[in-house]
Amino acid sequence: MEPTLENKHYISWPVIAFLDFVTIIGFDDILYPLQNQGLSVVFTWVFMVFAFVIPYEMSVSQLGATFTGQEEGGLASWVRHSTNDTLGYLTAWMYWAACLPYIVDVANSVIVSFSWLVLGDNSLDRRMSNFMFGLLTFVIILAFILLQNLFKKSMEVMATIGGGAMFLMTVLFVIMTGYSLAHGGKIATQPFNFHSFIPNFSLQYFSTTGLLMFAVCGAELVAPYLIKMRHPQKDFPKAMWLVAFMTAFLTVFGTFSLAIFFNANNLPHDLKMNGSYYAFQLLGQRLGLGNILLYIFTVVQAIYMMAQLAVLLDSSSWVIAGDTAANFIPSWLSKRDKNGRPLHSYILTCGLCLFLLLMSGTLPNINAIFNWLLNLNGIVFPFKNCWIFLAFIAVRWQSDRFHSSFVFIKNKAAAIAVGVWCFIFSFICAVMSFIPQDVKFKTPAYNHQLLMNLFSVFVLFGFGLIMPLLARIEKKQSIVEAK
Repeated sequence: MEPTLENKHYISWPVIAFLDFVTIIGFDDILYPLQNQGLSVVFTWVFMVFAFVIPYEMSVSQLGATFTGQEEGGLASWVRHSTNDTLGYLTAWMYWAACLPYIVDVANSVIVSFSWLVLGDNSLDRRMSNFMFGLLTFVIILAFILLQNLFKKSMEVMATIGGGAMFLMTVLFVIMTGYSLAHGGKIATQPFNFHSFIPNFSLQYFSTTGLLMFAVCGAELVAPYLIKMRHPQKDFPKAMWLVAFMTAFLTVFGTFSLAIFFNANNLPHDLKMNGSYYAFQLLGQRLGLGNILLYIFTVVQAIYMMAQLAVLLDSSSWVIAGDTAANFIPSWLSKRDKNGRPLHSYILTCGLCLFLLLMSGTLPNINAIFNWLLNLNGIVFPFKNCWIFLAFIAVRWQSDRFHSSFVFIKNKAAAIAVGVWCFIFSFICAVMSFIPQDVKFKTPAYNHQLLMNLFSVFVLFGFGLIMPLLARIEKKQSIVEAK
């Protein structure tokens, strides 16, 4: 029996905003770029907010407000309906594949957060082997797939609590940093002047910009939930504006605050893995609170990361099993269980996550594994973003065919120009991000990670070309059996 308007469960736009926020950016996401670009990352963040984040969020808003039917495929549906079935399938696959390194990375982060909760320090890398770290990561991914099928509303609850708490913790960090300075606290980064914020436009600088793009991406992940909103045409843009505001606040002011506690010119080698915990530990010690703030943040971080994992596993699997053309995927891949869940999409997700874990197991230690998986996101996510702007350009080009209650930039030519800019910018960031980070140029470690980057992206994206072949074989077998 279909739910009536009275008893149907709707998701409100603030919940959508927090669902989106937990998949887009967290306190950790401002640490990665700080390690790569130093204090000059503030300049990059300001540039990104106006040149990419706002156009990106508003493009997603218009696409979401345009396509509010019964499609479950999200971005794949947007591309399919604005272009053709072939591009819709390619979008679905690349979008899904791009989420896999992030899923593994978030599962890694869940382990790190619990290690700080139990151990109270950064000793995980010394206490646990690479094999055990990979095994626990895989177990967590499996456990979350099972749990979110048993508890249907757990994802919304965790995302609301985790997203709200993470934003409040960031605001608290910024306020307490200001309080610390006002009461005699010193700035760790020196010199702290205008010239410190000017980037060195080198190859290394441009090769790390993709990671900033990854840090602020993910708005389209909530697209499959548009059909669960009461008034998606007018409420979805509200959610996107809220997300854009929280993202801008977190990136710019959070980076300023971190520069107070960390010397941006001499950062810890494991900042990407443990930096957020160091930050709240240092803040608590400076305020005379010991490790209280550290443990509060660790609990929030654990909930936040688990919410991220739940949203990523669910929404990404819906994309590949949703509104994609049946000619491109075998029927077993879109098979649903009795609760309507895309069962085989979950299995395929686990299989390729296991491939990434095996690849990362060739690295020397847990910190290197964590950093490589994180940096891999800086390649695949910008590639995925290209499809968003392709769909936006297609919709604006065919403005007589597609109508929306929300229009980003009413002038057609200007809107298309912005879409083209964001498409080109995303593509360049993706290509530049193949250059390995955190290792020295022309060393065995550099060559190893470069090969890993190339091979991983080839497998993740190239595997999608096999699916149409399997679909053709299946169709031929069904024809033979019918005879």
